Amino acid sequence: MTLSEENYYGEEANRMFFSVSQYKDFAKCEAMALAKIRGEYKRPMTRALLVGSFVDSYFEGTLPQFMQENPELFTRKNELKSEFRKANEIIGRVSSDPMFMRFMSGEKQKIMTFEMFGVLWKMKMDSFLDGTCITDLKIVANFRTLPLWRYDLQGAVYQKGVELVTGETLPFYLAVATKERVTDLDIFQIPQSTLDMALREIEERIGHYAEVKHGFAPPKYCGECDYCKSIKRAAIRNYNELLEM
Repeated sequence: MTLSEENYYGEEANRMFFSVSQYKDFAKCEAMALAKIRGEYKRPMTRALLVGSFVDSYFEGTLPQFMQENPELFTRKNELKSEFRKANEIIGRVSSDPMFMRFMSGEKQKIMTFEMFGVLWKMKMDSFLDGTCITDLKIVANFRTLPLWRYDLQGAVYQKGVELVTGETLPFYLAVATKERVTDLDIFQIPQSTLDMALREIEERIGHYAEVKHGFAPPKYCGECDYCKSIKRAAIRNYNELLEM
């Protein structure tokens, strides 16, 4: 299967290929990940995700189309809501920074597919500078939240994927801007030792996740995510459990 912008996020592609986001879904809750692949559950689009997509679309050159396809960006007076006025401010801030724009100057949304650890993978890079580096754009609340999102996993897959496709081992960077009152921005390189550790973690877990995905092992339910809450049945519990939380 050849992937393109049109079918990259489609159900067939999600069934055939793993991605970093799908791997993270399995790590969070196997049952939720499987339900998403089967089209039985869809993660709600939050304001935070929309803000990130707003800025992404600017760098992709598709912002006018994105705004047209998402009327929820606007008030009844047809003015941008405050979150997206902030997104415009972030765009202005990063666009005026030479280093930030240099790291974002590569080929946009470059798609690659490859086999790794016995399964097929897909990835789409925000900025791919052939022979130089891989950069992913992140819009976050503040810098301190970055490690919580496990971007080391993303960097590990992207770096190894490029190596398998091109033969080159390139450094991985995060071009980060914050949604703070005064936007902060920096370029973060994830150290090679951290990427190597993340890749070993993926290698240890992906075999089990692949078995679950293809129906050879039953999925585990975390019992805490939105999907698990949506399908649970009421049970009698001890009130004192709550005092220990």
